[in-house]
Amino acid sequence: MIDDTIAAVATAVAAGAGSVAIVRLSGPQAEAIGRRLFVAPGPQSWESHRVLYGHVVDPANGERVDEALLLLMRAPRSFTREDVVELHCHGGLICVQRVLELVLAAGARRAGAGEFSQRAFLNGRLDLTRAEAVSELVTARSRRAAQLAMAGLDGGLQHRIGALRERLLDQLAELEARVDFEEDLPPLDAAAVVAELEAVRGALLQLVADAQRGQLLREGLKVAIVGRPNVGKSSLLNRLSRTERAIVTDLPGTTRDLVESELVIQGVPLTLLDTAGIRATDDRVEQLGIARSRAALAAADVALLLFDLEAGWTAADQELREQVPPDVPLLVVGNKADLAAGTARAGATAGPAHPADVCISALSGAGQEQLEQALLRRCGHGGDQGLQVALNRRQRDLAAAAAAALARSLEAAQQQLPWDFWTIDLRAAVRALGEVTGEEVSEAVLDRVFSRFCIGK
Repeated sequence: MIDDTIAAVATAVAAGAGSVAIVRLSGPQAEAIGRRLFVAPGPQSWESHRVLYGHVVDPANGERVDEALLLLMRAPRSFTREDVVELHCHGGLICVQRVLELVLAAGARRAGAGEFSQRAFLNGRLDLTRAEAVSELVTARSRRAAQLAMAGLDGGLQHRIGALRERLLDQLAELEARVDFEEDLPPLDAAAVVAELEAVRGALLQLVADAQRGQLLREGLKVAIVGRPNVGKSSLLNRLSRTERAIVTDLPGTTRDLVESELVIQGVPLTLLDTAGIRATDDRVEQLGIARSRAALAAADVALLLFDLEAGWTAADQELREQVPPDVPLLVVGNKADLAAGTARAGATAGPAHPADVCISALSGAGQEQLEQALLRRCGHGGDQGLQVALNRRQRDLAAAAAAALARSLEAAQQQLPWDFWTIDLRAAVRALGEVTGEEVSEAVLDRVFSRFCIGK
């Protein structure tokens, strides 16, 4: 049983940002601490799920620290299934920090990252997939990612994994019964067991495949726009991001440093990196920018190599292409199609003389839709139609481990080994799926999972 009370600021804290900030307490002393620090004028009743108006007061000297609202949620009708108190203070930096200091001085301790959600899990309020969905909802970078997080929070993933685990448990029970009491039971239909294990393995492999698309929607991609100076990299970044983030001139070498811009294309968050044009130069400042460009290229999820259609594909372009790391997907894009009317048609694939995957005009926007589609295809996004739930990295690895264990169990079946050989890897698959939902998980794993959450959640 958890016998201490934790507290943290549950909202973002920054000077001049946000009109309201929330200090959240959870634990057996939450209400007592609230009563000690909060003075509610008049005949206001301290009832559960009722908002009180008043002031946070320093009990040492009676000083009013902030005008605030207090919300009391008594167990078990709270997020953590413990007594919870929320003090809704004025936003900013000073007031909320002073209130938190008073709460800690009154007997609460500072909450660790994700500790409120961890208590909700330990108290049976959430299974592990729902708890992780809370974090994913908070950090969602696109509307589609938020929808997937809500599907997990509503229990879609837990139901899917739980149902598959139950099917494996049914088969495990049948097999283990034959190991101990085969002479007292009717013969086991081995073909039916194999068919069921294959069906569950297929469903797990589909979830693993869908996880890649879900990962794109959650985490997004870093796209490094590289090319020779003055081929239109900054113009393309401004076109895609619909902002004037980068300076555009006719002078080569204008971009001296990385310029980042974030956007969402078909639900996928993208971070575009406009890099300095890579070329030989004696300019020390430009050399530093080029070094950063090379580093960004090596760390990118996909490289977009831009070249000038009017000038044609040059030896310098080919040299840049060869510098792209082999493990970074590459999209070659021809720009200035409006100026090279006789060379390429905007939006069409260039001929053999040009190795472009897509031809565009960053100035007019011609070919932009084709570029966006090609960019998503190059990084493995084939659309998310029909994607209802998506495993995160931890869940994907466990589902893949369960599928691998089932493959070994099926191999034992194919070799017609005794029943107990089938059960060894079948148990491993059941344990892996139990780790997904939290039914079989160690304290160390829980600490690692919740340490990735934000403070106050």
